[in-house]
Amino acid sequence: MILQEHPPLHLTYCLNIHPGESWAQNFAAIREKATAVKQRLATAQRFGLGLRIAHDAAVTLAGDPALREEARTFFAANDLYAFSINGFPYGRFHAGPVKENVYAPDWRTPERLAYTLQLADILAEWLPPGVDGSISTVPGSFKGWIKTDADREAMARNFAIVALHLARIERETGRELHLGLEPEPECFLETTPETLTFFRDILWPIGSAEIARQTGGTREAAGALLRRHIGVCFDTCHVALQFEDPTASLAALRDAGIRISKVQISAALRTASNAESWAALRPFAEPVYLHQVKGRGPSGARYSSVDLAPALDALPSLPPLDELRVHFHVPLFFESAGVLRSTSSTLTPEFFAALRAGACPHLEIETYTFDVLPPEVRPAEVVESIAHEYRWVLEKLQA
Repeated sequence: MILQEHPPLHLTYCLNIHPGESWAQNFAAIREKATAVKQRLATAQRFGLGLRIAHDAAVTLAGDPALREEARTFFAANDLYAFSINGFPYGRFHAGPVKENVYAPDWRTPERLAYTLQLADILAEWLPPGVDGSISTVPGSFKGWIKTDADREAMARNFAIVALHLARIERETGRELHLGLEPEPECFLETTPETLTFFRDILWPIGSAEIARQTGGTREAAGALLRRHIGVCFDTCHVALQFEDPTASLAALRDAGIRISKVQISAALRTASNAESWAALRPFAEPVYLHQVKGRGPSGARYSSVDLAPALDALPSLPPLDELRVHFHVPLFFESAGVLRSTSSTLTPEFFAALRAGACPHLEIETYTFDVLPPEVRPAEVVESIAHEYRWVLEKLQA
């Protein structure tokens, strides 16, 4: 929905919460779930869509103009508009183990590049006039997969190709699109300093050189094109997991000249590190998603684990920690369950004031874990849970 015109501010929820990899399943979720959320909110405004389109669905849509037209007609008839796509998960995202496979294929590969270009073409066709479009994606790769400078340079060149494609779309259609790399724990980009370094030392110089080579233009013009079309998807859950302050991290990225393509408003679990907390976390160690763990000790020492289950096995024998934060997206309105808390407390009035002031025009609620939440913290029904998160965000923005 459009929250304000100047500066523009759009709010949606990510449809990756609804299972489905095919376009038929994705479209059914829009027809049955997204419209129900709109009705539950009783809003007369146009309702923005944060689409999730997997690779198989993208191939189907790219090859069938009639399906794209059917969707566009449905959007218009139901006062919906598509302005963002979650292009992070390439393949299956529900109903079976995902874990680190969610990062594959990564940005070294032609498969990831081709998929993202397809998403851009689809979104450009659906995007309303005067609204820019965002696509979020893998932060390069899984950290353990990147070994060499050649790996990093290959990713930068592929991002440059995306920027050229998005620039061509803008020239030909007037639709402005941008790609947001989404830093995530245990990925190639996970912290704000790592992200700043990559953009400054790798993406901008190597990407600009690639664009200048392909266009015959200047490095300065190439750099401007790259900054316009390649930015960051700022996930507040991921930022909190690093024990970073979201307001300060957002400001650091913007001060460096990095475009904030989309802000995903989300929250992680946090708790003390002791036997009671470890027992409370055990039901969250489920087999579908990767639940990275970050800890902080009394002296500032850090602990990191790639997943929750091995962390729970290791923590009793490690030096004491003051706090644990777990990459398990919980509803924004979740406050506590026994000793478990939420990182939503890091989303301060100052953070929401920065959003209202124009830090980023695209806001997306992203709590995709509804189906794997333990029964004791799982809301009764997904549509009302999403509507409740909307109300939470709107209250914070209006405060």
